[in-house]
Amino acid sequence: MSFANLSSLAQQHPLRMLLVNAGEADAITWAGLVQPLRLAAAQLGRDVLQLETMTPAQVVLAQPGWHLALLVADEQQTPLPPEQCRAVIERCRSAEYWGGVGAGVLWLAKAGLMAGVRIALPWALYADTEDITERAILTPHLFELDGRHLSCCGGAASIDFALTLIEQLFGAGVQATVKESLCVERVRGPEERQRVALQARFGALQPRLSEAVTLMETNIEEPLSTDDIANLVGLSRRQLERLFKQYLGSLPSRYYLELRLQRARQLLLDTNHSIVQVGLMCGFSSGSHFSTAFGALFGNTPREERQRKLQS
Repeated sequence: MSFANLSSLAQQHPLRMLLVNAGEADAITWAGLVQPLRLAAAQLGRDVLQLETMTPAQVVLAQPGWHLALLVADEQQTPLPPEQCRAVIERCRSAEYWGGVGAGVLWLAKAGLMAGVRIALPWALYADTEDITERAILTPHLFELDGRHLSCCGGAASIDFALTLIEQLFGAGVQATVKESLCVERVRGPEERQRVALQARFGALQPRLSEAVTLMETNIEEPLSTDDIANLVGLSRRQLERLFKQYLGSLPSRYYLELRLQRARQLLLDTNHSIVQVGLMCGFSSGSHFSTAFGALFGNTPREERQRKLQS
């Protein structure tokens, strides 16, 4: 599911957006989300975007009718009292698109509302997911859109998330103005990963999964086969595939391919290596295979990605 699917909301004028702050007002998870959206709302006017920010106590008493609603809390935030949490979640779920940011994602999952849904949960909260009876699919991405469900890991990624919403809902021109106001040069996309070692995210929870991903990360230029990785971590291929599907929402081969393509994209943007060299450095012996796989994931070719760097 792509963030481009939000285009249906872009036709709603005025678009009512609700942000529920269940944490501290100065937390980066909240500030990074609300400030770009406030700038966009000021630029667009209330005829286009009506941004409503509320506390949990306020939203329970508010009149529904939002098109998009998000429950926001820093990852260290103490959970809301159960009865209040249920009431807030029900208000958010009345929107056409709804979800959470930071700890809000975990609260939605614990309420059993993310079963089978890809969610971007802060890596520091992975250890708190054991009691999620209706299992969500934990992805390592900064943010996700799966059906009507939105999620973002919070922290500094809230800024990227807000700017992506602005672009998809109101266009690149509005996003560019907000980026300039915030002195943001580059917006990280939903396919980018939380830049934290897998050992920190999964080490205690699933050490063999962590070990498998570490093998992938250290064997980019000469990729290992799925069978080789399974043997090295002491699992069968089927067991390894089950772990990846449950915790990362992907097959090992697909995850590995995306990891190599992410590295390739970074090299295209941050180095002067030729496109052919970048492909070889990331395990692609065929230039056409590299270009096709890159385009399928990112929507543009390696050459177009390099042009973006030259034009910026």
